[in-house]
Amino acid sequence: MASWSAGYVVDVEYTHGFYQELTPSLLGFLTLLQGVQAPDLGSSSLAYCELGCGQGFSANLLAAANPHIQFYATDFNPGHIVGARDLAKAGGLHNVHFYDDSFADFLGRTDLPDFDFICLHGIYSWISPENRRTIVDFIRSKLKPGGLVYISYNTMPGWASMMPLRRLLLEHTVAQGAQLSGPSRVKHFIDLADKVGKLDTRYFGSHPKLAKRIEKLKGQNSNYIAHEYLNQHSEPFYFTDLAQDLAEAKLTWVGPANALENLDEINLTKKQQEFLAGIDDVALRQMTRDHIVDQQFRRDIFVKGAVRLSAQQVRERWLETRFVLSAKSSKIPRELRGLRHAVKLQSSIYDPLIVELEKGPRTLREIMTEPALAQAGFNRLVQALTILVALGSCQPCLPSQGVAERKLQVDRFNKAVANLSRFERKFSYFASPVTGGGIMADRMAQLMWLSLQDRGADMVRFVGDVLSAAGQRLLKDGKPLNGVEHEAELQQRVTEFEENTLGAWENLGLCPSPQQQPEQRQLRA
Repeated sequence: MASWSAGYVVDVEYTHGFYQELTPSLLGFLTLLQGVQAPDLGSSSLAYCELGCGQGFSANLLAAANPHIQFYATDFNPGHIVGARDLAKAGGLHNVHFYDDSFADFLGRTDLPDFDFICLHGIYSWISPENRRTIVDFIRSKLKPGGLVYISYNTMPGWASMMPLRRLLLEHTVAQGAQLSGPSRVKHFIDLADKVGKLDTRYFGSHPKLAKRIEKLKGQNSNYIAHEYLNQHSEPFYFTDLAQDLAEAKLTWVGPANALENLDEINLTKKQQEFLAGIDDVALRQMTRDHIVDQQFRRDIFVKGAVRLSAQQVRERWLETRFVLSAKSSKIPRELRGLRHAVKLQSSIYDPLIVELEKGPRTLREIMTEPALAQAGFNRLVQALTILVALGSCQPCLPSQGVAERKLQVDRFNKAVANLSRFERKFSYFASPVTGGGIMADRMAQLMWLSLQDRGADMVRFVGDVLSAAGQRLLKDGKPLNGVEHEAELQQRVTEFEENTLGAWENLGLCPSPQQQPEQRQLRA
C-alpha cells in the first residue's frame, strides 16, 4: 500500500454513487423542520465544500443543479480527482473545483473561500485521529457563522458486534500481504468471514445478527466493502463523542439529515418516547436513542451559531417552500413504515395533495389555496409533506428564480452522464434544476432520455441501436435476448418509461416541455 495513504485504501476506487443528504435544498428543508435558520439558497454568493469526495459524482451533480453555488471538493486519491475533473469538463461545469489534497494540505490553502456548507459522507469513521482533528480545525476555520455541516458516520452500538470480527478478518487479510490485490483482498475478507461464521463459534452464537450481516455483505459492491472494512483506521462513534469533537468547532446539533428519522411516532414506542423526553441533555438523549434502536449509521446536521426561528417565521418559510413529486402518483406508497409502527396515508389529505403536486412544483402557500387542503390546516399539511419526503416520493425545491439558468447547465451535465451510459452502467442519477439535487435514473432510462434530445427519434430503435453498437443485449432471467424477443422487451421498457417516469421527469425539469415533444405525448396518451 502506498506510503502516502496513511492506512487508507487507495488501490480500490470508491463507488460512483450520489448521496441525497448532501443536497443543499434538502439540508435547508430538514433544518427548517427543526425551526433553525439555514443559509439562504436564493443567495448568489454561496460556497459549498465536500471533504473526502470520492469519485466526485455528488459534487459534480450538485454543481450542475446549483450554478449559483461555488463547489469545492477534495479527495487525496488522485485517480478519483482525474475522473471527477473529466466529468466536470464533459458537463461544461465551471462552478466546481477539485483537489487531490490531504485534509492537512487543504486546511493550509489560502485560496479557498469561507463556506456556507461543509459536508462529509462516511469518511469521518475511516480516517486516523490526526485527520479527524484536522477536519475539526478546517470546520472551525472555514465555516461561516450560520453555516451548516452535514456529517455521516458509523455509530455505536450498532457496530459493537462487528468490530471485533472486522479486526480478526483484517489481520488475516493483512497477513496475506502483497499476495492479494485490492479486489482479491475483498474476496478473501468475505470468504474468510463466511468460513468463520460456519465454525459454530461461541462468538457468533453470542451475536446472532452477524450471520445475516455477512450474508448481506456478499451482495454489496466490492469497492464499498474495501473502503468500509479494509482501512487501517475504522472507528464507529458514540454520538456524545462526535458532538464533543464538533463542539470544538463551535457547532450545535440541529437534527438528523433524514426525514424518516424525524418521525419518532413510527420509530419508537410511546414508553421510549416518554423516557427520552425526560433526558434534558441533547447529546445524552441522542446516545440513549441510538441504544434503543441499535443505531448503526448516523446522518447528522450541525450549525455554527443556531438561530432559532419564531413560530411565525417558521410558518412563513414553510409557506414559501416549493415541493415537487419525484414519482408518479400511482407509484407512491400509501403507507410509511418505521422501525416500530406503520402509518397509513389518509386519502382525504394525501389524494388531493398528490393531485395538486402532480401539476408541477408548488409552494405550500399555493397548495393551501385548494379548499380541500386548506381545510386540512397548516400543521397537518406540514406533516403530510414531511411524510412524502420520507417516502422519497416528494422533494423540496429551490426557489423558482434562476430555474432557466439551472436547466441549461443541468441539460449539459445530464447529457454527459447519459453519453457515458452508451458504453457502460456507471452513474445512476441525473441532476434536477427544480430540486437542486439528484434523481434516480438507471442506464436504460438515461438512454431513453437521450432519445428525447434527438427530436422525433424513435425511442425503441434509438436504444436498440446504442446497445447494438456497444455489442450488448438486454437480459431476461439472466439470459441475453435476441431478435423479436429483444425488440419486445425494449418496447415494454419504453412503454413503462413513458407511463411511469416521463411525466415526473417533466415536472422535475429533466425533459423538454410537453409542447416540445408532441410525438412522445401522443405515445403516452
